[in-house]
Amino acid sequence: MLPGKAGRCLAKALIVMSLLWPAAARAAYTSARQLLDKPPEWYASEEAARAARAILSYQSPLGGWPKNVDTAGQPYDGDPDALRPTFDNSATTDELRFLARVFNATQDDRYRQAFIKGLDYILKAQYPNGGWPQSYPPPSGYGRHITFNDGAMVRLMFFVREVATDDARYAFVDPQRRSAARQAWDRGIDCILKCQIKVDGKLTAWCAQHDEKDFSPRPARAFEPASISGCETIGIVHALMAVQNPGPEIIAAVDAAYEWLNAVKIPGIRVEDRPQEGTPRGHDRFVVPDPSAEPMWARFYEIGTNRPIFADRDGVVKYDLREIGIERRTGYQWLKYWPKNFVSQEYPQWKAKVK
Repeated sequence: MLPGKAGRCLAKALIVMSLLWPAAARAAYTSARQLLDKPPEWYASEEAARAARAILSYQSPLGGWPKNVDTAGQPYDGDPDALRPTFDNSATTDELRFLARVFNATQDDRYRQAFIKGLDYILKAQYPNGGWPQSYPPPSGYGRHITFNDGAMVRLMFFVREVATDDARYAFVDPQRRSAARQAWDRGIDCILKCQIKVDGKLTAWCAQHDEKDFSPRPARAFEPASISGCETIGIVHALMAVQNPGPEIIAAVDAAYEWLNAVKIPGIRVEDRPQEGTPRGHDRFVVPDPSAEPMWARFYEIGTNRPIFADRDGVVKYDLREIGIERRTGYQWLKYWPKNFVSQEYPQWKAKVK
């Protein structure tokens, strides 16, 4: 698990999906996650078997799972080739964790085979330089980039590390694959260090996605410009802080991220949503002065100036949230408290241990 609380950007991967939704329902995240904290004996139950059959039905021929689907609900009865596996929105890793639990409880080889197929898919998807795209095979658009957005790569890294190190849960995985998983974690750490953005020779933090060849910060959707992220950076530093006996390069990277986050925090404001009829989401969003408010951070900062930036679907960068349209203004999280726990608790505790 990630140390501490990663803020909304990663914590939203913990949102529970209801198994009562119909099979056709679209969910914010795949529903396997809510089944990962059951007692060990539950995974041998008929209820677990029903969920497992559904999850198996959603595994694509490539080995991964689609996103935003109730994968543990009613079984998929469509064309398997139509399934689009991805690592976005916590897809694939949750299903694999569930299958491992069911295999350990039942010793049914179907679940072991499906797990191995999914693990191989993840390992194959990693670039030689250690990064992962948003999906595999890499798409032609921004999804081919090294994807830190919404914690995708970090989530994969913690999964392969879990496979490599958890002898109780993953003993059924052969030593060669567990060794490959450990190597994948190590390459991921190396990739993270290479992606850290330097400004005037000084390390700062990370973009939500980086070029898969030269590690440079890259844009995604039109309203997600190349920038330094106050959100995705938190998951990345959690991965670095999880390295045992970190060397000077890792310590310097985390120190620099902490210093940068402290430098760009925004005091004296809060975000307020006010009801407004006739708007896309029934409200408008305002940045309100509040001297007593806790510091906030922007999702995106301009590289070189550290100015918070915002953008609409036309891709034009603005410096004031009021300057973008209400659909994007209220439909995206531009200002939040993502680094709060890292800055106030996690970093000081980690730093005291690595001195």
